Amino acid sequence: MAYDIPATSLTAGQSRRALVAGSVGNFIEWYEFGVYGYLATVIAGNFFTLEGQSGLTGLMLTYASFALAFFCRPIGAIVFGRIGDRIGRKPTLIAVVVLMTIATAAIGLLPTYASIGVAAPLLLTLMRMLQGLFAGGEFGGAVSLMTEFAPKGKRGLYGAWQSFTVSLGLLTGVGLVALLAHLLAPEQLTQWGWRIPFLLALPMGLVALWLRLSLDETPAFKETQAEGAVPLNASFGETIKAIALGIGRMMGWSAGGYTFLVVMPSYLQTSLHATFLQALVATVLANVGFALAILPAGMLSDKIGRERVMIAAMGVIILLTFPLLHLLQDAQSSLLLKGIAVLIAGAAIGVVAGPGPAMLAEMFPTHTRYTGLGLSYSLSNAVFSGCAGLIITGLIKETGNLDIPAYYVVATCVVSLLALGGRRA
Repeated sequence: MAYDIPATSLTAGQSRRALVAGSVGNFIEWYEFGVYGYLATVIAGNFFTLEGQSGLTGLMLTYASFALAFFCRPIGAIVFGRIGDRIGRKPTLIAVVVLMTIATAAIGLLPTYASIGVAAPLLLTLMRMLQGLFAGGEFGGAVSLMTEFAPKGKRGLYGAWQSFTVSLGLLTGVGLVALLAHLLAPEQLTQWGWRIPFLLALPMGLVALWLRLSLDETPAFKETQAEGAVPLNASFGETIKAIALGIGRMMGWSAGGYTFLVVMPSYLQTSLHATFLQALVATVLANVGFALAILPAGMLSDKIGRERVMIAAMGVIILLTFPLLHLLQDAQSSLLLKGIAVLIAGAAIGVVAGPGPAMLAEMFPTHTRYTGLGLSYSLSNAVFSGCAGLIITGLIKETGNLDIPAYYVVATCVVSLLALGGRRA
């Protein structure tokens, strides 16, 4: 069943403020997750280097910490989702961005394994888990905010800004890491330079707090409150079915997005022996393709439907993933062709991510939207994004098969294709 989000009389200023305030938290969230992924090899050396173990083992432990943070997101989605569906989007999103910023900045202050031994990876993992917990409350609230404030006929476009700020966060993260890699000697980047991107989350968080403090509550939530709160368990079975369907529809988006946009640098370095800077350049191109496709895809979904756009994109990803990966593996291929390949891969994911937020928002009624959106998104990302690096790196280590990323992306996209083609719960 699809739920319409009632259009109300809004000024252009209200809609724009909601768009910016909703987007800024997503930017910080994915900036940090991107930075952690792009610095995975450096973080592995500082926190997860175990005596007698290979560098690949340290990288796997780094991704294990990455995965744990993602598995805390569903808990955050439940906790903050229930709060947001009961007391409002605005106060919940304010709390989320403050807590998320503190946890992110704290990572930049942690002592390394060389300083305090095994306590270092434990503290890092704890901060990552807290960051994941708080970030779990961001997506559901931000997308609820943006789609509930969207003008009539522009819900796909407004929801696409969530994905667009994800791309901006990832691009900012990779751009900053690339700049540091260029300006600093490898020893400086390893010793202290890696801390800078995490500490920069603090001023970003202050800007986000200022924007959200000046925000209005959404018209849809006000309307629900005025009519009398609907019990959250009133449609429990229907909500669970919608969450399960939402996870199925997001699998390919989650797996493909993280494989192409975040895991790619480590894959290129450890499996294809690219330099750190080469891997970052390739990731920038993938994220540029991702960013360029998102907003047009969101606008197109307002005209022809969310599922049609996403089904077409999933089909393209399934058809092109193996050829694109083989092109990257081919030592005879030119750098230009490889750059085009990663650009296309990122753009295909962007076409999925554009209509995705609005599609999910329309699967839930107002009184469970924050929770339902957050759980669908966080559970899908916990399994298929958070574990992407761990699964891909582990399987390559065990099998030696460099096509593992392609198998992973194609398998998840096939499931999403079937879920998108089926009827809604």
